Amino acid sequence: MMPITNVVKQLLIINVILFGATHFVPVLTEYFALFYFENPLFRVWQILTHMFMHANLPHIFFNMFALYSFGSTIEHFWGGKKFLFFYISCGLGAAALHTAVNYYQVNSAIDILVSNGFTENSIFEVLNYGRNNYNPNWMQFLSHSQLEGLMSSYYPYSVGASGAIYGLLVAFAFMFPNAELALMFIPIPIKAKFFVPAILLIDLYLGFSGGSIFGTSTGVAHFAHLGGALMGFIMVLIWKKNEFNNMRWDR
Repeated sequence: MMPITNVVKQLLIINVILFGATHFVPVLTEYFALFYFENPLFRVWQILTHMFMHANLPHIFFNMFALYSFGSTIEHFWGGKKFLFFYISCGLGAAALHTAVNYYQVNSAIDILVSNGFTENSIFEVLNYGRNNYNPNWMQFLSHSQLEGLMSSYYPYSVGASGAIYGLLVAFAFMFPNAELALMFIPIPIKAKFFVPAILLIDLYLGFSGGSIFGTSTGVAHFAHLGGALMGFIMVLIWKKNEFNNMRWDR
């Protein structure tokens, strides 16, 4: 396995320090995790800081293992500055799509309530009164899934480097499509060009179904994963096109 590169090492250190810090100062999660932008707990810097926060030990272990495994290889070929720009951009792309999906779910429910006589001010007053708070009268007009979508989009926070990691997976599959990945939970090596699209399709399905791969909902931000992957895909395509244009003989 390739030796750890400088930017990857620094990212690992930052993530581990913040993970440890949140266990001694839990309120840090409230300030650095990403809340829905209409939630009073939202702060603009959370768009960046959430990707350095993690919920528990398995969460940070798998993300940091993937960062080490794929990130060092990519940084070796791209260099530190380009790699860091790509990594942060994918994390921001994850936040953007995650927020867009939450916005759709929150405002779809609010539009229904407004059309049935509630005002936006009264709705937000109830939502902001306390965590997981809602007016029981809303259930007359919202289906169970619509109410659940409103609550699960407005209140929970998002943490983790997974969106940035998914961007790295896409970049790795572009650069080394035939590299065989031997995963801990799959004994048979799978080529990157097959593994990455497969895991994205699984996330897409789970994002729309609201389930988990183990059959119960875990609160995983699947659309954040997809947002990071999409941003990574777009950036790799642009860079690849620019590289081709720079090598054209008729320029």
